[in-house]
Amino acid sequence: MSLRLHARKLACERDDRWLFQGLDLEVRGGEIVRIEGPNGSGKTTLLKILSGQLAEYEGELFWNDTPMRQAREHFLANLLYLGHAPGVKAGLTPLENLKWYQALSGETGNETARFAALESVGLAGFEDLPAGQLSAGQQRRVALARLELTPRALWVLDEPFTAIDRDGVAALEARLVAHARAGGSVVVTTHHELAASTALRRIQLGQGDNLAGI
Repeated sequence: MSLRLHARKLACERDDRWLFQGLDLEVRGGEIVRIEGPNGSGKTTLLKILSGQLAEYEGELFWNDTPMRQAREHFLANLLYLGHAPGVKAGLTPLENLKWYQALSGETGNETARFAALESVGLAGFEDLPAGQLSAGQQRRVALARLELTPRALWVLDEPFTAIDRDGVAALEARLVAHARAGGSVVVTTHHELAASTALRRIQLGQGDNLAGI
C-alpha cells in the first residue's frame, strides 16, 4: 500500500481567530499520526480539512504528490473517516447500520462480513437490537466495525476511543497498529495516551503559528 497525504502551509480562521497557520503535515504509509492540542485548537477542523469535508482554509493539499483537486476521487476511494459522534442511526440495528454505511460508500457487501465485523468489536449477540437500545460504548463499537468491514488505506479518526472500555481500548490500539504495519496510515485525535509500538508521530496545535510534526 503506497500512499502520501501532504499538506503545505495550511491555515484556518474561525470567528476572527486563527486556529493554525503555516502548518506543514505529511502522512505516509505505515504511520500513525496523532493530532494534539487543547480544546479549541482546531483538531477536529484539521481532520475535516484533511478528509475533504471542509474547504474553508488556506494552503495546499496533495494526495500522492498530485494536487487534491485533481486527485479527489482517488483520495476518497482510499479514505475512511470516523467523526467524533458515532454516526449511528438509533432506529436501525447494528447490521442495518453497517449496510447503510456500505451503501453510502457505494459498496454492496454481504451479511456474513457484517456479522464478522460486529463480532470483531465485541457485538456478537447484539446484531439485531435497535442501536438506540445500545450503550454509548456499544454504539461507538458499531462505528468502529467499519474498520474491519471497509478496506481503506487512510483512516482519519476523531476521538475513536470515546466511551469504550479498557478491553475495547486495547483492541482498537492493536487494530490501529496492525493497519499501519500493513502499510496503511492513521491520523487520529484522542485524549487517550496511545501505547502504539509502531511509527507514531505527533502534530501539536495551539503552540504558535508555524507548526510541524514532532
